[in-house]
Amino acid sequence: MTKYQEILRLHSQGISSRNIAASLKCSRNTIRAAIKKATEEGLGCPLPDGITGSDSRQTFFGNQPKHQKHKLPDLEYIHQELAKRGVTLTLLWKEYFEACRMENKRPLMYSAFCNQYQQFAAKYKATMYVEHKPGERMEVDWAGDTISITDNISGKPIPVYVFVAVLPCSGYAYAEGFFNMKQDSWIGAHVHAYEFFEGVTRLLIPDNLKTGVVKADWYSPIINKTYQEMAEHYSTVVIPAGVRKPKHKASVERAVGILSTWIIAALRNRQFFSLGELNEAMQQKLADFNRKPFQKKPGNRESAFAEELPFLIPLPSKPFELSAWKIAIVQLNCHIAVDKINYSVPYEYIKHKVDVRLTQNMVEIFYKGRRIACHRRLHGYPGQYSTVLEHMPESLRNTQWNAERFIRWAHDIGPNTEQAVKAIIASRKVEQQSYKTCIALLKLADTYSQARLEAACEKSLCYHSCPSFRTIKTILKTGSDKQKNNSRNEPEQNEEDTRKYAFTRGAEYYGGKTND
Repeated sequence: MTKYQEILRLHSQGISSRNIAASLKCSRNTIRAAIKKATEEGLGCPLPDGITGSDSRQTFFGNQPKHQKHKLPDLEYIHQELAKRGVTLTLLWKEYFEACRMENKRPLMYSAFCNQYQQFAAKYKATMYVEHKPGERMEVDWAGDTISITDNISGKPIPVYVFVAVLPCSGYAYAEGFFNMKQDSWIGAHVHAYEFFEGVTRLLIPDNLKTGVVKADWYSPIINKTYQEMAEHYSTVVIPAGVRKPKHKASVERAVGILSTWIIAALRNRQFFSLGELNEAMQQKLADFNRKPFQKKPGNRESAFAEELPFLIPLPSKPFELSAWKIAIVQLNCHIAVDKINYSVPYEYIKHKVDVRLTQNMVEIFYKGRRIACHRRLHGYPGQYSTVLEHMPESLRNTQWNAERFIRWAHDIGPNTEQAVKAIIASRKVEQQSYKTCIALLKLADTYSQARLEAACEKSLCYHSCPSFRTIKTILKTGSDKQKNNSRNEPEQNEEDTRKYAFTRGAEYYGGKTND
């Protein structure tokens, strides 16, 4: 507080304004204004009786408002704008500053601007002060305590894990029970929570569990691929809480503790025989919790959520469909095998590794993050083919994968190869199951030549009427097909010796003496 009486005393002693300002720690402008006002009012040192230091300012300047020369901001407007996404006090102050400059009026500085709003919020809008912006965050977690259902056969308890989601702005909560905390339960819980809230928040704050975060890092966490895909489907952003930082998701931590009492503890003496029955009872308790009146402000979570609902992002037209990711290698026939069913891929990617996304109805194939093929997912017997002709080379587009094609291909190599291919096709219960084996067999001609493949098939047919691909490949790999003629001629050359003696090896082989 400025000591106006001390200013007059020092001035009456002939001390300069600069030295008075240095002594009293105030500006020289204040010193000059006080001396000028005292001269105009005929005041000197000492001040008249009855005027103390506390009311000396009123004596000098009356009841003049502190910011009478400044344009005051519209605090009600500021409070409403702060509820909108991305709006901060800094931004609103800049807009207020520009408006004052356009009107040629003096604005408040940023610190005074913030102080004005804080006083407004504390005095007039205490119950409406926005700590979390509506529709901005949804915090999720698994409750530490479990609830159980009874197996109707063995009578043993089966643990049920409780998923909790909270909107921090209104405190509106959602809870659901699951048999496990695996990926499908985690994703399904989020989908059901968004349907319950009838909208999506802009931020999603989970813990650092493996179904949500592959690698926890404060600056660049690695989000689980399926979890990230779900977030993109709902146009939200996953921002994991810090490791061992429960305050980063304080709302859900607090809700977990309260719901453990309202739901888990309240249902501890009831017996349930199915998960659906348990979740129905949990929803009743959850509704009571959301309708429970606030202790320190009017209304309840349900009424507060009604005001927050318009700020949520609308739900997409279709809910997120859980998917699984696998890695496959494109085979020489321009197909990949997923769950023993084959799907075509453009021939340019032969022998390349691709990522495969599987949903209930679709199969999507990606190479380095770019989708290169898409098929309707096939179900049923293994060995089925889903082929797009545009994926095949020009030389193969006019042909289809079938038994007749493999037989014609084998006929061009030789009759023994054709017989081997027919035997392989006939040995399978479903014709399509033999296609890969036939392709692998016929492709051996590119490595070992058609003549050697024909000879290997001929030799394998001597051993078995239905030769296997492994047998023929072993014959070619060991070179047994080249010894075919020698092995056949050897019995003819020794036929006479074999007939003459009872033993083909002779006495010398067994260590005996020979007759000279």
